[in-house]
Amino acid sequence: MKEYWYSESMAFSLQTTQELRLERKKKAKRFALTLSILVLACLLLFALELFTGVSNMSFPEAFLALFGQGTPTAIRIMQRIRLTRAIAAMLVGGGLGVAGLLMQTSLANPMASPGTLGVSNAAVLGANIAIILMSNDPVNGTTWSNPNPYGVAGIAFVCAIASTVLVLALGQIKRFSPTTIILVGIGLGAGLQAITTLIQYFAADNTLASAVYWSFGDIGRVNLADNLLLLIVVVVSFVAFILLSNRYDSLLLGEDNARSLGVRVSLLRVLGLMLASFITATIVSLCGIIGFVGIVAPHICRRIVGNSHRCLIPATLCVGALLVAFSDFVGRLVSLGTSLPVGAVTALIGAPFFIVLVFTKKEKVS
Repeated sequence: MKEYWYSESMAFSLQTTQELRLERKKKAKRFALTLSILVLACLLLFALELFTGVSNMSFPEAFLALFGQGTPTAIRIMQRIRLTRAIAAMLVGGGLGVAGLLMQTSLANPMASPGTLGVSNAAVLGANIAIILMSNDPVNGTTWSNPNPYGVAGIAFVCAIASTVLVLALGQIKRFSPTTIILVGIGLGAGLQAITTLIQYFAADNTLASAVYWSFGDIGRVNLADNLLLLIVVVVSFVAFILLSNRYDSLLLGEDNARSLGVRVSLLRVLGLMLASFITATIVSLCGIIGFVGIVAPHICRRIVGNSHRCLIPATLCVGALLVAFSDFVGRLVSLGTSLPVGAVTALIGAPFFIVLVFTKKEKVS
């Protein structure tokens, strides 16, 4: 009788194990299919970015110019403008999506985004300081004799990182309470925005125009060197996030459960927020503010691949890239020969889309 009981128990355990394996295989296949579709969509949009424009080049001419064959004008358009812009759209969107996912997981708040810590507002303040206050003659509006975009981007980057360090230092008082960090970030962002407004109020017309134009989210100003920097930042952050994905999964179980599993919650939060801020600061300092990507992309991916960060991270990278590339494509089509700031288009698309996500979310029944 005892032997039969053990045999029955072992059989039940074996059946349960087999069912779990089958379920994991099904989930892995679904994720592989979903990721393949997202990658193909990214490649399609990348091709549309390359071969759609107002120039009179045919597809064969554009394709050959992409590889350095054809007229100098065609080569310049394809290699220095369209290719650079398409790569930037993918890198910026993917980086902002991953940064938003890091923020939401680290702060345990679905409303968190790269702007939560005031990073974007700090970068804009730094750019305004560089363009307006550090010009040769701020009163009469004489800007730098040879404006260096890297000088503006560098000061914007430093201010963005400084705001993050300040928020985390203030959050230390409450032992990195997620709610406290978000509230401090919102308050600091509002204060930085007020300082920026005062600087712009007393600025001359031409420096004011330059500062306001810089704040527009525009990937058209990115060059090949900027793309290389973006590639390094996004890839390093992506790899770091993948390596820490199991620890971030444990945060979804709650702080106490995560600590019982050996996770140093405070350190993990600080690392995640610093990494997300570093990505955001780099992108904003080069491109200006591009909103809603970091908050919308993670929510979309949770709907389609679940909450496992091993699946969420690559999916969010692809969805963020799709959002920015699609917004840039739409902005180029509707503007008849020029291009709308991609930051404005992402906000126009992302805002109603996010509202739809909120209203269609299933509430937990207690």
